Amino acid sequence: MSPTRPSDTYTPMYFLASLGAGGLSVSFFMWLMFWLPHPGRTVPIFEDIAAAFQSGTPLKQAMIAAAMAGIALFVVLNLKSLLWNLSHFVAWKRTEAYEKFTKTNAQSQLMALPLALAMSVNGLFIAGLVFVPGLWTVVEYLFPVALSAFVLIAVLAFRSYGAFIARIKVEGGFNHAANNSFGQILPAFAFAMIGVGMAAPAAMSTNAAVVGLSIVASTFLLVTSVLIAGIALVLGIRSMLDHGTNAETAPTLMILIPLMTILGILMMRQNHGLGTQFEAHTSDAETFLFLAKVVSVQLVFALFGWLILSRHQYGKRFIWGRETSVMSYALVCPGVGFTVLWQFFVHKGLVAVHLVDKFSAVYWALIAVALLVQAAMVALVFTLNRRHFGSPRAVAAVPAE
Repeated sequence: MSPTRPSDTYTPMYFLASLGAGGLSVSFFMWLMFWLPHPGRTVPIFEDIAAAFQSGTPLKQAMIAAAMAGIALFVVLNLKSLLWNLSHFVAWKRTEAYEKFTKTNAQSQLMALPLALAMSVNGLFIAGLVFVPGLWTVVEYLFPVALSAFVLIAVLAFRSYGAFIARIKVEGGFNHAANNSFGQILPAFAFAMIGVGMAAPAAMSTNAAVVGLSIVASTFLLVTSVLIAGIALVLGIRSMLDHGTNAETAPTLMILIPLMTILGILMMRQNHGLGTQFEAHTSDAETFLFLAKVVSVQLVFALFGWLILSRHQYGKRFIWGRETSVMSYALVCPGVGFTVLWQFFVHKGLVAVHLVDKFSAVYWALIAVALLVQAAMVALVFTLNRRHFGSPRAVAAVPAE
């Protein structure tokens, strides 16, 4: 029996490996965003980072070096995984397995492709801010280019999801018994990821037309995402009540956590643009309350997902045990999503309304929560990459019946 590895059997859910790495690059960018001064800008750029490094203490310099190393490492892993997936995806589309795949509920998993593409564009933009000197001087020219890229990804996403919806609406065949997870929320996650990229110019551009276009386009993706997520949530819960949950797809029960992070950041970017260009300012208290609500939703679904995963002994079986599942990569996104939004909640919420003093003992205790979850996700990514892409191992022989 020849040695094999899980990734030798391709599935589009391996795009989640690229997605998770891209998300971790964003989590390291949060260090620079909230711990370094960047006057006059909503995000830090290369010049801000260089100035802080030159004038900083050894501890601050170590933090900056670690953040930049983390961003660089996970952007590279993100792109490496994306290219691997694209090459295997093209080959897989020519197989009979793909034809069978597109006749099942799993067809919606093809939305992992535009999801990963949108994440990579967002990650590359962050890498540009951090590593490219003088980028901010031409950033206004880059916003139309970025919006165009996200429009193309959106077209791909709507065509893919449209094919799925058209098939089940015309031919039928949607298997409600197999819908006992939140896997059908993945398309909503993809549209939200595209939308948050489209909303970036609203938070950074000084051109009213660009900001307005950014707000309108991202709102369309926001509404699309919310509608799909709402319907899929109800259908998924209905199926779970009838058929229980499946251990392998249980990680999808936490998909609402990263979805809320993406939608939350999308709306905050829109609010910033509305304030700077259209005089519709949002107070710190309103932002604090908004973030408190979004984090509360995350915690509810974290508890729900943890309960089900524990009952299935998911970690013992699929993370550290003999079984493997590509769906394990779906656990990275909730951890990264919580880490990123928690940073926003602490800084744009608690610190902004003066409930917590920045750099106080209470502040660091709260930040430690984000750092611990972030470290766990880093460990999880490397663990899963080793299990799925590492050295092939012999497959145990299956006795003939």
